[in-house]
Amino acid sequence: MIRILIADDQELVRDGFGMILDAQPDMEVVGGARDGHEAIDMARAERPDVVLMDIRMPGLDGISATRRLMGDGDDAPRVLMLTTFDGDEYVYEAMKAGASGFMLKDVRREELVNAVRVVAAGDALLAPALTRRLIADFVRRPPPGAGPAGAMAELTDRELDVVRLVARGRSNAEIAAELVVSEATVKTHVARILAKLGLRDRVQVVVAAYESGFVQPGEG
Repeated sequence: MIRILIADDQELVRDGFGMILDAQPDMEVVGGARDGHEAIDMARAERPDVVLMDIRMPGLDGISATRRLMGDGDDAPRVLMLTTFDGDEYVYEAMKAGASGFMLKDVRREELVNAVRVVAAGDALLAPALTRRLIADFVRRPPPGAGPAGAMAELTDRELDVVRLVARGRSNAEIAAELVVSEATVKTHVARILAKLGLRDRVQVVVAAYESGFVQPGEG
């Protein structure tokens, strides 16, 4: 069973998402939090696999709550951020805080269920168009040579190709087609990239690629 915690200051959102997810045979909603403080307390008490976290909440916002939960190390749940606006400038900060993906609150029922399964499985949920627009609009890149740029030098040419495509929001299937390799090979490359760069998932690969200056906003 995938254990889920829903953190949102709107009761209607908590109840609505809860009904949809609880109806799935492989899912169980273990609680609903009204703000970031409650989300942290409930997550540490209930140990959910996935937390649906609203970015904007009173008291402690979703980004700060996510950052604190990520500090729990291996005990940290996967976090799927919820936002009302597809141009929300806080989504990029949520990615940096350690969220494994994000989606709009007006998501369709089947997309919500699929998103939870994807994140629970250890993958990252990146909507290509939304990712590219957010990164292009809000990324803040340090001077050349700063941040993880040095670590990028440890990657092979093919791994750099994969980083570039991940940063542009491509799925494994799309990367495989573009590089003319199998999806299994792409997954292997992604795993090696994560290990070499010391990153948690492909969301952090996107952040590292742009912040290092390896990929420029607006490319591709």
